[in-house]
Amino acid sequence: MSNIKEDVFLIIYELLEGRSITITEEISLIGGGGLFDSMKLLELCFKLEDKAEELGFEFDWTSDVAMSQSKGLFNTAGSLANEFIRQQSAQLQ
Repeated sequence: MSNIKEDVFLIIYELLEGRSITITEEISLIGGGGLFDSMKLLELCFKLEDKAEELGFEFDWTSDVAMSQSKGLFNTAGSLANEFIRQQSAQLQ
């Protein structure tokens, strides 16, 4: 599963468009000091949907569960990667 987390981190990094930042579990995605504005966050979600499709599952960032925890879900790179992995595991069992 760590390769999946690395894939999510790589997608985040690619959206930084040349900014030299190391993506870590704790790096903030939204809010004060976060990496992304709302448009980039949407772009990230669409790219994660595409990645999930490649892996054979559906990443649903719009579900009631995801939206109810949206601050937690999108708070850090680690929380987003963990949710991506959780959804993959739940759907591919």
